[in-house]
Amino acid sequence: MLNLKPHEAGIVAGWVHFPSGDDLVRGYLALPEAGGPWPLVVTAHENLGVTTHRQGVTRQLAAEGFVSLTVDMFSRIGGMPPQNYAGQEDRRAKAFLAARDEVVVPDLQAGLEFAAGLDEVDGARAGALGFCLGGGSVLVWATRTDDVRAVVSLYGIPVLPPEYSPTGSARSRIPLLAELRAPVQFHFGGADEAIPADQIDQLDGALPTSATPAQLYRYDGAGHAYHDDTHPNYHPEAAALTWRRTVDYLREHLA
Repeated sequence: MLNLKPHEAGIVAGWVHFPSGDDLVRGYLALPEAGGPWPLVVTAHENLGVTTHRQGVTRQLAAEGFVSLTVDMFSRIGGMPPQNYAGQEDRRAKAFLAARDEVVVPDLQAGLEFAAGLDEVDGARAGALGFCLGGGSVLVWATRTDDVRAVVSLYGIPVLPPEYSPTGSARSRIPLLAELRAPVQFHFGGADEAIPADQIDQLDGALPTSATPAQLYRYDGAGHAYHDDTHPNYHPEAAALTWRRTVDYLREHLA
């Protein structure tokens, strides 16, 4: 039984738990209080975890007419990113290693299957949304499942540096375009200080190799994490346009 609480008008939300392999994983779930069945959006969060902001965005998606589940990719380490680090770069590296593809992709699939079993959900209309760390995770996921009908990736790093990769070698997302099973929409800040501009250029140039329709937007003057209104890089204009494009894209493909 879901133990969800009313939030904004017409929205209920709260924490849920579901199995992924032999483990129990948690997620933050939000859905319209009445009606349905609704299309589903499964979100992969940034390296900070399921923050208060991320919970709010989960509820915003529900307000747009989706059942929205953000999977906690740090479930196995207490629901928080690694806390023992030496500086911000070490923090990011440890977060990426804790939420590596080998762990996260099965958890995202398990979250989709859990949510698809709810009466309020039309599991045949499911999409994926990812931010930063999760922006790469959803791209990998979309090469391994036919259950996702559309993918939106916000400022996901195209090429993980060796220190972010469990293999100790750079892990490029760009070749995954040729393996995609769902259309994809990318969003990047034009002044992103965390992602090398040449990587975004390479991804943009590789869009014709995608096995599915792919589009990429850049927003002049916007830095990394520009969609987060609690972040110093918050860019209201870019955030609003990105959100509108994201919601419209998901509606189009999950209709």
